[in-house]
Amino acid sequence: MSALDLVYVDDQIIVLNKASGLLSVPGRGEDKQDCLITRAQQEWPDALTVHRLDMATSGLVVMARGPDIQRVLSQAFALREVYKTYEAIVAGLPNVSETWHDIQLPLIIDWPNRPRSKVDWEQGKPSHTQWRVKHSNLTNATRVELQPITGRTHQLRLHMMAIGHAILGDALYAPPEVQALSSRLLLHARILRFKHPVTAKWMVFESKVPF
Repeated sequence: MSALDLVYVDDQIIVLNKASGLLSVPGRGEDKQDCLITRAQQEWPDALTVHRLDMATSGLVVMARGPDIQRVLSQAFALREVYKTYEAIVAGLPNVSETWHDIQLPLIIDWPNRPRSKVDWEQGKPSHTQWRVKHSNLTNATRVELQPITGRTHQLRLHMMAIGHAILGDALYAPPEVQALSSRLLLHARILRFKHPVTAKWMVFESKVPF
């Protein structure tokens, strides 16, 4: 079991940098019990999950120390008072300005094809992503910043695929030729900003992008 990548810890919160390929929480089956929360609880027994990242996504995760703090942080997420910025490399060269753009496509779990989700205009839940071009000096690919306003399953991956710019290495949503361009999903939770659950002071954490 590899060491935890600790970003910050105090008596109420723990901020960790999750590696791509590591589950956030346990899955079904003995082979899916090693995960970020299990590793964290070996170091801090009071650690509790507040949110999660996809197994393939790397980056910042905040955990609560104890159920009272978990409730406060969970409410902050529910009220959209936690701000997240992701970085990704997507296929193609979007012909847009480097200002923020909106994607609003309703999403729903694709039950017959789990764990996939899909765009569904009739039954999908409102889903909102803001994105902008960061660098377009790659070969047929573009580095982008993404800010999820809502937090649907696979939202960033689906939204970028839906506008024709799938994230490189995405084994669920990218076409085979785009999936083959990277051995991992090139999506990283780079910035996490929220009010401390006790002091109410704004906390901002940033993680170096590993690609």
